[in-house]
Amino acid sequence: MRVLAPFAFGWQKGDAGKMLAIICFLCYNSGMKNFKPVPQIRLTPGQEDAAALIEEWFLNMNYQYFVLCGFAGTGKTFLVEYIVRKLGLVPGESAVFVAPTGKAASVLIRGGTPASTVHSLIYIREEDIEVNEDGEIISERFLRFVKKEKLSSEIKLIVVDETSMVSDEVISDLFSYGIKCLLCGDPAQLPPVGGTNNLLSMPAITLQEIVRQEEGSAIVRMAEEVRRGGILEYGKYGDAAAVVSAKRISPEMRKKLLTEADQVIVGTNRMRAHINQEIRQYRGIPPEALLPVDGEKLVCTLNDWSKLLDPNGDFHLVNGIIGTCYNVREQEDGLGQLDFRADFLSDTVYDLPFDMGIFTQGKHFHDYGAKAWLLDNGKLVHEDNFEILRRFRVRREDTVCRFEFAYAVTCHKAQGSEYDFVVVFDESRFFEDGASWLYTAITRAKKKLVIIR
Repeated sequence: MRVLAPFAFGWQKGDAGKMLAIICFLCYNSGMKNFKPVPQIRLTPGQEDAAALIEEWFLNMNYQYFVLCGFAGTGKTFLVEYIVRKLGLVPGESAVFVAPTGKAASVLIRGGTPASTVHSLIYIREEDIEVNEDGEIISERFLRFVKKEKLSSEIKLIVVDETSMVSDEVISDLFSYGIKCLLCGDPAQLPPVGGTNNLLSMPAITLQEIVRQEEGSAIVRMAEEVRRGGILEYGKYGDAAAVVSAKRISPEMRKKLLTEADQVIVGTNRMRAHINQEIRQYRGIPPEALLPVDGEKLVCTLNDWSKLLDPNGDFHLVNGIIGTCYNVREQEDGLGQLDFRADFLSDTVYDLPFDMGIFTQGKHFHDYGAKAWLLDNGKLVHEDNFEILRRFRVRREDTVCRFEFAYAVTCHKAQGSEYDFVVVFDESRFFEDGASWLYTAITRAKKKLVIIR
């Protein structure tokens, strides 16, 4: 590539913008079409300190991991993307971004960063199956995840988002590859349900200063107030947020909020069931329609790593995945079938067997890990239905899924996700660390937030 003298373009001293534009033009036309210069930005003092520490750690230190914490609005994600580019790494190639769940990874993907789950990066799915003479699967005896022997030699850095939701066991497997890991998270959020992870209690640095573009955000200010132990008073917080009284809100306004919200967040299962039924009523679904109807919002409540949500196998049908159901039909033995599309993907998974009991009687009919058999007459039966199994040929075996309505979900189920408009029923009083619960619920909202108390 020819290098042209700066004065040939009439540059003055300090005319960095013009120089940057010409460099980009020359790089593009010389074949370097993937060239992405580090943008000229002004970091906060805290971000500058963090960037310097991360750069020093990555280039000159032998420690395998660096823990970066950041509260809501401190620009943690922006800083990580900035430092990755500054180090000359390429997202998705020499620097890979992973998250504990598909929905958490989708937040990065929607922001323009290629990402996947931790499981898809470091594990291989192994199935012990039985097939018939036609190659059809007739028995899926067990599924397990086996750690990959090695990762791509191109990977120089693994960035883990929402680190608090990754178990110590998975972190240990991740560290076994010897690749440097930048672990990121918000220490003010709820801890994971089950398992342990104490990494965020030992950060190398914590971002606390709200960045300039977030200073005017009412949602960020409300989250900061709660994190510092304050109490949110009733009233409007700018044009995009408010705290309202459940007793004083009109029926018309309540209906408007619940039907327009992208997600309703509650604390208890009793409130969750009540709000889901209320929203179904607003949608015109009759009370006698106990099973989901086409287009309803469901959440998976059982890990099933055998079921893929996308053709590449990056995402699985696991606990907390929210999406839309279609083609719901009733089968034998308390089983149903439906098609399901996760809310962060465009792909649909077809013919999933599910336990109808939670919808019809408020309890599950089938145990964890129960199997359903698809017969050659198209019927789906439970594995214990020997009478029907003797009469028809079995085409395949599948694990029974569990779903529930998801217009309203608990805060733990919403963790790792972001939504434009969130309505929160403040039930923080039911939790030992109510401030962390409310902080986590608030920070699920991106643009609009209403807290009902």
